[in-house]
Amino acid sequence: MRIAVIGAGSWGTAISWMLSGKGHEVGWWSREAEIAQCVNEEHRNPRYLTDIVLPPSVVASSDFEQPLAGAEAVVMVTPSVGARETAEHMKPYLGANTPVVILSKGVEGGTNMLMTEVLEDVLGNKSRIAGLSGPNHAEEVSRGVPSATVVAAYDPRVGELFQDVFMTPFFRVYTNPDVVGVELCGASKNVVAIAAGMCDGLGYGDNTKATLMTRGLAEMTRLGKKLGANPMTYMGLAGMGDLIVTCTSRHSRNRSLGELVAKGGTMEEFSERTKMVAEGAVACVTVDELATREGLELPITRQVRAILYEEQPVQSAEKALLGRGAKDELHGLGLVDD
Repeated sequence: MRIAVIGAGSWGTAISWMLSGKGHEVGWWSREAEIAQCVNEEHRNPRYLTDIVLPPSVVASSDFEQPLAGAEAVVMVTPSVGARETAEHMKPYLGANTPVVILSKGVEGGTNMLMTEVLEDVLGNKSRIAGLSGPNHAEEVSRGVPSATVVAAYDPRVGELFQDVFMTPFFRVYTNPDVVGVELCGASKNVVAIAAGMCDGLGYGDNTKATLMTRGLAEMTRLGKKLGANPMTYMGLAGMGDLIVTCTSRHSRNRSLGELVAKGGTMEEFSERTKMVAEGAVACVTVDELATREGLELPITRQVRAILYEEQPVQSAEKALLGRGAKDELHGLGLVDD
């Protein structure tokens, strides 16, 4: 197939390498012209995953028209904050029925829309849109380290198409019809990962992090259930799987941001040092607002937002979380009387 990959960060690099390795022809869009030039001339990304060698079948451009011309499927890997703008630029060159899968994880500020909802709003034709999410750090995928992921689509045929597009001997792809659940997992787990990083930065132990991750998963599931997601999705790759890797991996941007902040650093310092986006820094606001709209309390999300944006000391989160009133462990999940 001819596939357009939109976004030239680490994930875009890993995906372009993987898809071209399957024999797909990849048209790759980069916001930075110098990245596109280096890809075409030296077959590598000069900024992200610089040691990955790309085959000549990967052709890059900073112009949307070239990679989208004749594309039979589109893979979007731009940060969530730019999803709407990117989709608007894509629209004039995109066929009305061309399948689009988005790998970005987040909730749009202002509208509280999921990424697939943003694409539907801009591009129309909801049935051709899908999302992909799972425990998939680009650094490992680009080296062929065994991984698995899940594709959630409104039309099962689109889910199966992208399942076939991405499936390799080292990258196993499952389908799931629960688009809302898969997308919310991807957005909200990043917030929990920032909190996990704060635990690391404060020098807390394994007990603390395990408690935080478990209660974070419960918090994520309560929001998903309220919005119509299948609670079992949170036990799968997009939920528990992605939560584990994002809260524990040295590759995790969100965990690293939390650790840096707990040690006295700032979000600006993190961005300058890594040249990357930690999606949880946006999601702690948008997910918190989404929960407020639905009348839910997400205590971990609220504390992360307060620390990052309201000058609340990191150490105060311990008292705020441990000092909460006693509850049944399964409250809010519909399994006990709340």
